[in-house]
Amino acid sequence: MNVQGLAGITAGDTAISTVGKAGVGLTYRGYEIHDLAEHSTFEAVAYLLVYGEYPTPEQLKKYQEKLVTLRNLPEKIVTLLNNIPESANPMDVLRTGVSLLGTLEPETSATMDKLVAVMPVILLSWFKKQEIKNSQTSTADYFLEGLLGKKPDLVFARALDISLILYAEHEFNASTFAARVTAATLSDVYSCITTGIGTLRGPLHGGANEEAMKLIQLFSDPDEAEKGLKKMLAEKKLIMGFGHRVYSKEDPRSPIVKKLSSELAEKVHQQKLFLIAERIEKVMWDEKKLFPNLDFYSATAYHFCGIPTLLFTPIFAMSRLSGWSAHIFEQRENNRLIRPEGAYIGPAARPFPPIETRG
Repeated sequence: MNVQGLAGITAGDTAISTVGKAGVGLTYRGYEIHDLAEHSTFEAVAYLLVYGEYPTPEQLKKYQEKLVTLRNLPEKIVTLLNNIPESANPMDVLRTGVSLLGTLEPETSATMDKLVAVMPVILLSWFKKQEIKNSQTSTADYFLEGLLGKKPDLVFARALDISLILYAEHEFNASTFAARVTAATLSDVYSCITTGIGTLRGPLHGGANEEAMKLIQLFSDPDEAEKGLKKMLAEKKLIMGFGHRVYSKEDPRSPIVKKLSSELAEKVHQQKLFLIAERIEKVMWDEKKLFPNLDFYSATAYHFCGIPTLLFTPIFAMSRLSGWSAHIFEQRENNRLIRPEGAYIGPAARPFPPIETRG
């Protein structure tokens, strides 16, 4: 059976997550996403994904402390990051930083934890042009403090923490599947992760939250947004942040981040921006019956936290790294080289013309 984009094709078994299957919206190793968003932390979720079981309080404490100790960057990476131009795509920065780390520190049993720990360090060190050091045990606290230069408000740190949970894993999405293809060749972890980063860099996978923010900021009020969006739809322009290849009725993550965005908008007194986003959501449903996915309201939530738009997709990568790691391990446990077939549509067999008969 030839299906474009492998839509609806089951490519393998996984015990890591469900995505819209059997009436279940989204679970990580059996835990429902709403429960994780309400009661968990990103570090606990990362531990769950990578190690297979939800951590005990003592395990979580040791894991958090371990991540803090692993945040140091080799001097050669710091030098490299200082010399990458500000105009670079930050996803290229992450990909390059991880790749160089792989040449300096061969893979060990601690490599996955090291990558979870240093991904935000790589991003911040390049963006701020200095290595960011603090003792915050939370990845969200560490990132916001390093970015903003001050200890973040608990509301903003928790909002980012929840976002990292929501982005952490999503079954056989493009970047995860690409990482598994690399893992299936028995390549090293660094190659698998750089594969994932490179795939997420593509605007049809990552980048939707950045494009959503640019769209929302085009308009000065909800009425202008409605008028402008209808015009864009009439011109058949692509609107990012809506619909999903797997979910048919709702992205179960979207209501969670929408609620966060609403609360943050009120805190920073930017309710109008949130109302513009809501009007865009309404128009997209009324006109196209398309629902917002995780990326749409994540854009405004990040904006209200003071995060620059160009860092939205790298934050996605910081989070999804934990899911990639889980899938790399799972692929290795029951490995078979991933090699699909292609449906040939080229010319029929034909004789080869000798050089003297050409031209």
